[in-house]
Amino acid sequence: MPGAFALVQASQGGKAPDLPRATGVSASAPLAALFEKYWDEQASLFPFAATAQGDSRYNDQLPNDQTRAFRQQQQRFYQQYLTSLQKFDRAKLSAEDQVSYDVFRYQLETSLEGQQLKLQRWLMPFGQTGGLPQAMAQFGSGMAAQPFKTAKDYDNWLSRVHGFTAWTDSAIANFRQGMASGVVLPKALVVKMIPQLEAMIVSDPAKSLFYGPTTKLPATLPAADKTRLTNAYQQAILTELVPAFQKLSSFLKNEYLPKARTTSGFGDLPNGPEAYRYAVKYSTTTAKTPEEIYQTGLSEVKRLRTELEAVKKQVGFQGDLPAFFAYMKNEPKFRPYKTPQEVLDGFEAIHQRMAPNLKKMFGRTPKTPFEVRQTEAYRAASASAQYMAGSPDGSRAGVFYVPILDATQYNVTSLPPMEDMFLHEAIPGHHYQISLQNENTALPKFRRFGGYSAFSEGWALYCESLGKELGLYTDPYQYAGSLGGEIHRAIRLVVDVGLHAKGMTREEAIKYMMDNEVISEQLATAEVERYMSNPGQALSYKIGQLKILEWRARYEKQLGKKFDLRAFHDELLAGGAMPLAVAERRMDAWAARQK
Repeated sequence: MPGAFALVQASQGGKAPDLPRATGVSASAPLAALFEKYWDEQASLFPFAATAQGDSRYNDQLPNDQTRAFRQQQQRFYQQYLTSLQKFDRAKLSAEDQVSYDVFRYQLETSLEGQQLKLQRWLMPFGQTGGLPQAMAQFGSGMAAQPFKTAKDYDNWLSRVHGFTAWTDSAIANFRQGMASGVVLPKALVVKMIPQLEAMIVSDPAKSLFYGPTTKLPATLPAADKTRLTNAYQQAILTELVPAFQKLSSFLKNEYLPKARTTSGFGDLPNGPEAYRYAVKYSTTTAKTPEEIYQTGLSEVKRLRTELEAVKKQVGFQGDLPAFFAYMKNEPKFRPYKTPQEVLDGFEAIHQRMAPNLKKMFGRTPKTPFEVRQTEAYRAASASAQYMAGSPDGSRAGVFYVPILDATQYNVTSLPPMEDMFLHEAIPGHHYQISLQNENTALPKFRRFGGYSAFSEGWALYCESLGKELGLYTDPYQYAGSLGGEIHRAIRLVVDVGLHAKGMTREEAIKYMMDNEVISEQLATAEVERYMSNPGQALSYKIGQLKILEWRARYEKQLGKKFDLRAFHDELLAGGAMPLAVAERRMDAWAARQK
């Protein structure tokens, strides 16, 4: 989730981790069958996700998820499987089946709880950071998960396009229903959505992002197929895609924007406080209250500012912390690049510096290849750095997308600092965690391809703390950048809760960020607007990281000389992402086995 560089291939050797185990009890065949049936059915409900996971059965489908019938179908689906799961006696299952049982139950119950909320999120069908219009652009560009290798692949995408017109009409109807009930997006977000949609409106189909796949038609295709598909793509762009994006952009500009709200957070919406509490629970997989998380954020910001003061003193900078931030942000030596490719090459240099130390910390590494790409121009202005998983069979690389608006202004120490960002988004962060999970065929598919932000983002943020052990952060300014990256996640606890539960405005949130970290106003704005659009998600990073650090400290103390950091990392990644409480029980059992 494009200049590419080095591929990370096979394992770097060492002791393999403990994989999911049955601890002497046979795995439950009926439970495994239930999981398999669930996975098959949910793939048809969510075919875009199936495509992203390498399941090609539904590559031609685009269900209209904006209808009441679809929402009712979802609810029946989750309830049916929860009822079936509850017929199993958990106590009689193997240890790893108990983990799967717990993850599955949590997933189903949390999904059902979300559908019972009085604040219906479907009244705001998409935002500036995500939704079907953005997914259509990514998948249809030929640069993402949608395959374009055979004539059938090309026809599959055309079938998906045919469903986008109906989706557009339903989304507009839901936006209008939200306008009538006072459930609308903030104006600050809507003004960012309109240009994204307008970028898809062209009069020449060859200038459309969706025309990309036709410029790369496989040489093995017969000439008649090439002509047919080229004509069909031109027709689909001009008669289906462009009109749909035009309709959405005109509606937002002329009808919705005047009715959009001037407030920033969920707390200002009808039943918003309840919806935000659920968002906090969903994103953190904990029972922590918004106020608890806010106080944790304040405490972490204070701690990290103290550490930044120490680095400032180490480099002999005269001036206060805001002046130090300004120096790191504005000093020309921290902007060494002239072209986007030089930025991408800079990430490869980071990879090469730490590569020798990875084998000391990981016994198992992914087979899935990896690359870094520049974020596409149409979405770069409002995008953050992002990882998109590769395919489980390794045929499609995992991709780390880097927004580069102006390479000459790309700051290596300012947020996001380069070494820090590579550890998080690439190696050993998201690429290791997600790829190892997807490659682990011992897991049921809902665990192989499922995800919990508190675990995966917590892991990625934890990986930032491994920089010195991996041979990075030797430059004090890069280490200051790392501390800045961590304080950024601590600030999120303050700002996300502040926006949605404590009346903080967009402008106040931007100022708080700029006062407490090295960040440009443009990036602070994009970050705050991301939190406005996706309440609670930004909390998952710091909450998950703190929990993983807690586990590591606990097991180091419990096991003493028996503690093996590589084994700890391998075991943590072997089970895949899961709710933090379930992961904790699993890791406690691992520590007990080490004794």
